[in-house]
Amino acid sequence: MDFGLVLQTDPPASRVISLMKRAERGGFRYGWTFDSAVLWQEPFVIYSQILANTQKLTVGPMVTNPGTRTWEVTASTFATLNDMFGNRTVCGIGRGDSAMRVAGRKPNTLARISEAMKVIRALGRGESADLGGGTVVRFPWIRPGAELPVWMAAYGPKALKMAGEEADGFILQLSDLYLTEYMVKAVKDAAVAAGRDPSEVTVCVAAPAYVTEDDSPEALAHARDQCRWFGGMVGNHVADLVARYGEHSGQVPDELTDYIKSRAGYDYSHHGRADNPDTAFVPDEIVDRFCVIGPAAKHIEKLNALRDLGVDQFAVYDMHDAQEATIDAYGTTVIPAVNG
Repeated sequence: MDFGLVLQTDPPASRVISLMKRAERGGFRYGWTFDSAVLWQEPFVIYSQILANTQKLTVGPMVTNPGTRTWEVTASTFATLNDMFGNRTVCGIGRGDSAMRVAGRKPNTLARISEAMKVIRALGRGESADLGGGTVVRFPWIRPGAELPVWMAAYGPKALKMAGEEADGFILQLSDLYLTEYMVKAVKDAAVAAGRDPSEVTVCVAAPAYVTEDDSPEALAHARDQCRWFGGMVGNHVADLVARYGEHSGQVPDELTDYIKSRAGYDYSHHGRADNPDTAFVPDEIVDRFCVIGPAAKHIEKLNALRDLGVDQFAVYDMHDAQEATIDAYGTTVIPAVNG
């Protein structure tokens, strides 16, 4: 199993770079960041420095979207980094929850994501692509061998189907075992139905991880409070699904939707932060299911179970009060145990 580290690009950028260097030393292979231009600093600028200060780390957004930048600009940025540092980027893409809403726009449609994935991937590989209306372009400066995998974040049935049919990878932002099995199966089945080899779709599960010294009630309560924000972030996507499909529709598992019934609202100024006041509605059960908390042995147990469900990468959301400690615990104990 590969391991990734997910950070927000809060200033100073030097700290983001330092944590990514620490992660690579600990055996992490991927470095991911949020991408929301109003809330945080520009990630692609920081990627250049992460790549320059690491040897093998692959970097990318979790996730960008097809609305805040034109597709040729997104593709050119990835392709430039790959030309400079040797195919060490991955394009994670989704609807653009915070990035679009904070800017006063609606998240992107699946149809728009589909077209963007095709264009960004093709241009990043040095191929020609139609930007719309018959305007076909190609980057003349891309050298042979350039690659740009595009991984899609998804929860709902149509998005899962599209990820299986079109994406190089599937990003699932939660680590609940039942929902992981359900959604990985939906993606793989869609890949097979589309005539693809399902093993070609990389599966990445991303969730907060908090390693405690023991499993005392006090330690677990603190870990839950540090990770409760994640249930609120996922709840934004879940609320969209409930609005689209309704409650108990059979289209989306109740195990995903039931917990947002008492959700009152959401202020994006606290997005992805441990002190988010809008996530009090998230119960401990959801934190335990969606995140990975407890002593290192519990992390190893859950990650082995995720791997058995077909997960290729676990990406650690590291937004809490124990960033270095979590990276180090994974590097010294969790990653070696999971990967033998």
